[in-house]
Amino acid sequence: MPTKKKAPPPLPANIVVPKTSRRRFYGHGLPGVDLERLTGGLIVVEGADGSGRSTQIARLVEWLEGSGHATVQVGLKHSALVSEELDRAQQGNILSHTTLSLFYATDFADQLENLVIPSLKAGSMVLCDRYIYTLMARDLVRGMDEDWLRSLYGIALIPDAVFYLNVSPDILVQRNLAKKKCLDYWESGMDLGLSRDMFDSFLKYQALVQKAFRRLQALYEFEVVDGNRSMDEVDADLRRKITAVMMGK
Repeated sequence: MPTKKKAPPPLPANIVVPKTSRRRFYGHGLPGVDLERLTGGLIVVEGADGSGRSTQIARLVEWLEGSGHATVQVGLKHSALVSEELDRAQQGNILSHTTLSLFYATDFADQLENLVIPSLKAGSMVLCDRYIYTLMARDLVRGMDEDWLRSLYGIALIPDAVFYLNVSPDILVQRNLAKKKCLDYWESGMDLGLSRDMFDSFLKYQALVQKAFRRLQALYEFEVVDGNRSMDEVDADLRRKITAVMMGK
């Protein structure tokens, strides 16, 4: 009579294990990628400047690495291929909306191919400080065609979880002024001619971006998180949600 195999011992309570699942692209994807081999986790945190997005990602990295997971961070304008050129072009404000959109898409594609996919293949947790949704929201506000954008970003992998930190424009402007003592030209939408006053333009632009995010949320079904709360409350909320995702609940 064959010996009955013993059940494996339970995992320690502090260890979170990514659920093995079949990866998919949103659209046509990148050629030559074996999706079955991408066993790591892909978590996205979205939100405007001042939403606490980068702070929350730093906390999540500390938490995940403390649970034994190798982590990799990616974000906008971090590509070794075009990030410096993109930054210089924005300083001059000389690009058309289409050219700027394609510039950002190139930055995203380079990181996807050379950092995100290899990291997932190695089994790492990849935390994205914004993803395609910010790029699409910005472009929608600037009048870009939605179908064209969805096709352009059909190369993107579908994340395991996406959290959009929704913060009211009034709180965003207060946080940005408290931290930087000034407002960013692009985050204020000054290129759109909404107002000559940067403060007023910031409020109007961020309201338009939030409206675009609501449209994208209906299409991509990511989760909206109340970012008006304290950093500790948001952090605890994100940990609970990510734990549930990774455990397959």
